[in-house]
Amino acid sequence: MMDNPQNKRSAEGHQLIPPHGGYRELQSYQMSEIVYDATVVFCDRFISKRSRTHDQMVQAARSGKQNIAEGCMASGTSKKFELKLIGVARASLEELLLDFEDYLRQKGLALWGKDHVKAKAVRGLCYKKNRSYKTYKPYIEDSSPEIAANTAVCVIHQTNYLLDQQLRVLEKEFLKEGGFTERLYRTRSQMRKRSWNK
Repeated sequence: MMDNPQNKRSAEGHQLIPPHGGYRELQSYQMSEIVYDATVVFCDRFISKRSRTHDQMVQAARSGKQNIAEGCMASGTSKKFELKLIGVARASLEELLLDFEDYLRQKGLALWGKDHVKAKAVRGLCYKKNRSYKTYKPYIEDSSPEIAANTAVCVIHQTNYLLDQQLRVLEKEFLKEGGFTERLYRTRSQMRKRSWNK
């Protein structure tokens, strides 16, 4: 039977290529998917498809979601690359946040503060079991531009908070354990020592 490289472990018991992926279970990914779906609908409702802003907002939302997925898949062999991609996701969603805030300002619409009654209601939706875009659908599809944009702003803030936490954890793990190159070096060194001791 051929050895699966993902099952090879060092003398310390660590896998050379640790389990990776699983991004669909991450809260940051789940929220970024809601952001993406909400952005597509918002832009189709309120921004001309011929506008460059339409494409830029949709692409920024997509970049947030896709880079979380790509970063998680790359984590098995490159923690450094994972950190970079999660950082790109965070930057893309910050760009999108500014686009929504610009929309509200330029249209003369109110930007809800964090203590606004409706902002609190929207933020509370993230605690619902099995939340998805459908959870937020009435706020995005059946409401005014002000409510729809502010809803998107709230969800982006929550997603960015999760990504900030994720980045801090990844940084600590990288500093403590190193990346794939360090694991590969340790594993090869340990294998050489064992062969010499035979």
